[in-house]
Amino acid sequence: MAHLNLRHTQNVNGDFYVDTTCIDCDTCRWMTSGVFSRVDQQSVVYHQPQNEAERLAALEALLSCPTSSIGTVEKPQDIKIAQQSFPILVNENIYHCGYHSEKSYGAASYLIQLPEGNILVDSPRFTPPLVKRLEEMGEIRYMYLTHRDDVADHQKFAEHFHCDRILHTDEISTGTRNVEIQLTGSEPFALTPDLLIIPVPGHTKGHTVLLYKNKFLFTGDHLAWSESLHQLVAFHDVCWYSWSQQIKSMHQLANYSFEWVLPGHGRRFHADADTMHQQMQRCIQWMESLE
Repeated sequence: MAHLNLRHTQNVNGDFYVDTTCIDCDTCRWMTSGVFSRVDQQSVVYHQPQNEAERLAALEALLSCPTSSIGTVEKPQDIKIAQQSFPILVNENIYHCGYHSEKSYGAASYLIQLPEGNILVDSPRFTPPLVKRLEEMGEIRYMYLTHRDDVADHQKFAEHFHCDRILHTDEISTGTRNVEIQLTGSEPFALTPDLLIIPVPGHTKGHTVLLYKNKFLFTGDHLAWSESLHQLVAFHDVCWYSWSQQIKSMHQLANYSFEWVLPGHGRRFHADADTMHQQMQRCIQWMESLE
């Protein structure tokens, strides 16, 4: 819960505010850029919601904040409407789960809704309103985990939904040793004809990405859009395994066709396949310039 006595001094006056427990994860800013911005390496409210749509978006950001650093002066009577909005449709049968977890530093989690059983991509926070909505949307068949950093409440989801978790063996730790499907090696793994898991060592040794229908690429912490650089990037300062290896992985990934980049950390990016390919080449050149 946010604390009014810790309210950041840079918030504009009004109902919504961010307190100084903010960890600068960027969640509220990319979810609701019309309300939240960045000041002094934290988020603040720079524009109070002016209509129902803006208010709903601000409440969705409030619920998704991993540290509960967003608050309202008045108790929000419409919070249940925001709770019911999750998971939020992104495109086709792809949804953003919201409810980011502090355990994964606010990483985003996604849901792929499929007739044969839904797939959770990385772990959101295990919270009753989200769990209820996920139940209503169908069986969870798999919980695909890109890498060790974004597993959050995976155990609770596995126990509740009896889904099979998927994680590369190089990412296994004490907390994930019971993962049901442990991938090995460096070759792509076809989970179904439409779902391909691609190893991309670099950020971590066993990091993988998930390509769905040659259109949607769930990238974990391997690849994301940078608003400041206005291009696709990798995270050089938090590359825990090997930057040179990550460049090699990016070269291999550039051979695939996709139109959406849906990261755990960083911003989404959507473009036609040709533009995406050009962006990938630009990203690789930028990465090589940092070696």
